[in-house]
Amino acid sequence: MPSGGAPGSRAGHEPIHVVKADLFRVLGHPARVRILELLRDGEMGVGALTSALGLDPSGTSQHLGVMRRAGILESRREGTSVFYRARDERVFELLDVARALLTSSLEATRALLQEIGEAT
Repeated sequence: MPSGGAPGSRAGHEPIHVVKADLFRVLGHPARVRILELLRDGEMGVGALTSALGLDPSGTSQHLGVMRRAGILESRREGTSVFYRARDERVFELLDVARALLTSSLEATRALLQEIGEAT
């Protein structure tokens, strides 16, 4: 999403394919996909996410901020700690579909390589 944008904030002004492309652009970084995988089981604090990602705190915060502004994540503050969670659990379904697509593609490639190997 554009900076400061949330899902649907431009939907009335932009074609839906542009809004969808913005969502995929935000999700198009490996660290952001990993953040979602880590949040699948529930919210996590920034420190735990930073440790699990192996990034420096500013890098983690940058990715979390991009995803929060895009409306993918939401946060809550507890004292000096900030915890993040998925705004909509359906984002995990999107990750599951991506995994299924990749698995299917890899299986097709493996079958093709096996056929090539048998033909030689």
